[in-house]
Amino acid sequence: MTQTDDTVRLVREVLGPDAVVGIYLHGSAVLGRTRPYSDLDLLVVSRRRMTQPERRALTDGLRALSAPTDEPGPLRPVELTVVVQDDVRPWRYPPRCEFQYGEWLRAEFARGLLPQPAPSPDLAPLITMTLQGNTPLSGPPPARVLAPVPPADLRRALVAGVPELLADLEQDTRNVVLTLARIWHTLATGTLTTKDAAADWALTRLPPEHHPVPTRARDIYLGHTPDHWPDLQPHLHPYATHVTTEITHLTGGDA
Repeated sequence: MTQTDDTVRLVREVLGPDAVVGIYLHGSAVLGRTRPYSDLDLLVVSRRRMTQPERRALTDGLRALSAPTDEPGPLRPVELTVVVQDDVRPWRYPPRCEFQYGEWLRAEFARGLLPQPAPSPDLAPLITMTLQGNTPLSGPPPARVLAPVPPADLRRALVAGVPELLADLEQDTRNVVLTLARIWHTLATGTLTTKDAAADWALTRLPPEHHPVPTRARDIYLGHTPDHWPDLQPHLHPYATHVTTEITHLTGGDA
């Protein structure tokens, strides 16, 4: 049994097979291929809302299955999102997320907090990736379950996430640097791609003085170099400012 198999089995055991419409792979695995620092990204579409005992059981089960650290290894960090089908089909913005597990929240889960439902613009690119990837692990193809996200709502969602990214630049540098490049790429091209491909795209458009930051982030993501940033600290905010300015130009000043 693989980590993916174990995660699918956990979801079906906790929610019950009658509640699960489908379980779908998204993220790097469907955009290209998984990298050493890629998460195992899964979207679960449910027929109904979750109970608090189900939230507890799924959170505890994922804590056991998911890698607790962001280091390459046999187990990957799991990012698992649950949506209720009626909340996302027909589509409306902002969509409602029923449950989300991610390793960045592990400390909160260890203190007993549980993922709760909330509006989540991030579901727009997530669902777009799921439809683009077309990789069901359980259930019918995603196009039979999910409504497509209008391009305008995808753009709104990407821009909405920029302030939170900028706030995490020094704490989650690799991810923020690459995600900013991917947002820029998606807004400019209308397509989704992997983080390393987005960095390559950005490098062809950035002034030379900004090249070291996305180059380092990409090489860390690919497992070619350690996750080390002290020597590039003075360059982080200028890079982020430049990319954010490009995003603002593409969105008419919304970023």
